[in-house]
Amino acid sequence: MWGWPMIILLLGTHIFLTFRLKVPQRKLWTAIKLSVGKDKNSSGDVSQFGALATSLAATIGTGNIIGVATAISLGGPGAVLWCWLTGVFGIATKYAEGLLAIKYRTKNAEGKMIGGPMYALERGLGMKWLAVVFCIFTAIAAFGIGNTVQANAISENLSLVCQDLFDPLTTKMVTGFIVAAIVGFVIIGGVKSIATWCTRLVPFMALLYVLGCLYILFVNHQYIIQALQLIVGEAFSLKAFGGGTAGTVIMMAARYGIARGLFSNESGMGSAPIVAAAAQTKNPVRQALVSSTGTFWDTVVICAITGMVVVTSILAYPEISQDDGGMLTKEAFGMIPYIGTPILTFGIITFSFSTILGWSYYGERAVEYLGGRRAVFCYRVLWILLVLVGSVLSLDLVWNISDLMNAMMAIPNLIALLLLSGIIARETDYYLWKGNLDQDANDLQNPMK
Repeated sequence: MWGWPMIILLLGTHIFLTFRLKVPQRKLWTAIKLSVGKDKNSSGDVSQFGALATSLAATIGTGNIIGVATAISLGGPGAVLWCWLTGVFGIATKYAEGLLAIKYRTKNAEGKMIGGPMYALERGLGMKWLAVVFCIFTAIAAFGIGNTVQANAISENLSLVCQDLFDPLTTKMVTGFIVAAIVGFVIIGGVKSIATWCTRLVPFMALLYVLGCLYILFVNHQYIIQALQLIVGEAFSLKAFGGGTAGTVIMMAARYGIARGLFSNESGMGSAPIVAAAAQTKNPVRQALVSSTGTFWDTVVICAITGMVVVTSILAYPEISQDDGGMLTKEAFGMIPYIGTPILTFGIITFSFSTILGWSYYGERAVEYLGGRRAVFCYRVLWILLVLVGSVLSLDLVWNISDLMNAMMAIPNLIALLLLSGIIARETDYYLWKGNLDQDANDLQNPMK
C-alpha cells in the first residue's frame, strides 16, 4: 500500500492543504508558543501540551531511528531531504486534522471529550459507515504498530544489552512483564494518566536523544558540509541507479524518503486528532496550531538529525554496511566510542515505550466507537497481554499487516480532510488570518443527540 499511489495521495493532500489554508506553516512560532501554554477555563480533559505530548509519544517511535536509516539504505542519502520536505508540507495536514478534531468532538457517557476522524466523518459528512471502517483499521493497527512491534523492539534491544548476563528468552520475558505492568498502571487511569506520563517522558527522551545526536555530529563535524552536499545532490540527481535509466537516483531517493516521512509523522493517517480532541482549548484553530507542531518536532527535527548522524557516519567510516537499515543504524551509532550505542539503545527503548502509551489511547477510542464503553475494559486487558506476547515473538508478519492497516486508516481520514477543506479554510481564515485566535468558539461542545 505504501507505493506511489498512496504517496501521491498523501503528499498531494499535504500540498493542497498547504495552499488552500494560505500556508499555515508561517505560524509555526505562534504554534510552538501555544503548545506550552494553557487554556485552563476551556472545555477539554487535558492541556494542549498534554495532548501534543501524547500525540508525539505515539508518533516518535523506532521509525524515527531505524526507519530513517532504512530510507537511506534503500534510497541513498537524498532520501533525508525528501523526508524533511514531506514533514514541512505535512504540517498543514496535521493542522487540519487538529481543527476537525475540535470542531466535531463530542462527549461520551462519562462526560469525557472524544473525537477524531470517525466523528468528523459521521457528524461532518454523515458517513457513519466510513467512520466504522476507519475505527476497524485503527484498532487493528494499534495492536500491531502501536503495541506488539514496539514491545518487541524494547525486549530485543535489552536482550542484546544483557546478553552476557542472561539468556535472551529470559531477558525478553522479564522485560515483557515489567513493561506490561507499567503500561497497565498508566492506561488504567485513562487519557489524563497517559497525558501526565507523556508530558514528563516525551520532552526528556526527545531532548536526551537530540543532545546525543548533536554530540555525534560534533565528533563527525568535519563531514557535516560534505553530508549536506551529498544529501541535496542525490535528492535531485539525474544519475542512473543500479544500472537503471537516467534519473532513477532521484526516483529512489524520493520514493523512500517521502514514504518514510509520511509514515513517521503520521500526518494524514488520522491518529493524532483522536487525542487532540481531548485538549482544553478556546477554539479549533488554537488546537490545530498546537497539533501541527508534532510534525515539525517528529520529522523536521528528529528524523532530520538522525539522517545527518547516519550520513556523516557513513562518510567518516566507509566500511559501514548499508545493505540493511537496522544494521546501518547500529553501525553508524556504534562507531562513536562509549556514547554511540547507549544513545541508540536509549532512543529505541524510550521511543518504543512512549508509542505503546500513545497508541493505547488511539485504539481505545476506536474500540469505544465500535462497541461502547463496555468494550474498553476488555480492550485494556488485551492490550496489556499483547505487550507480553510482542516481547517474545518474531513479528515480521505483524509489521507487514500494520503497514497495510496504517494505509487503510489514512484513506477515510483523507476523504474527510478533502471534503471538509472548505470548513477548515473558513475557520482558519476567521480565527488565524483575521486575528481572532483568542476568541472563544460557541460550538466547541456539541453533545451527540
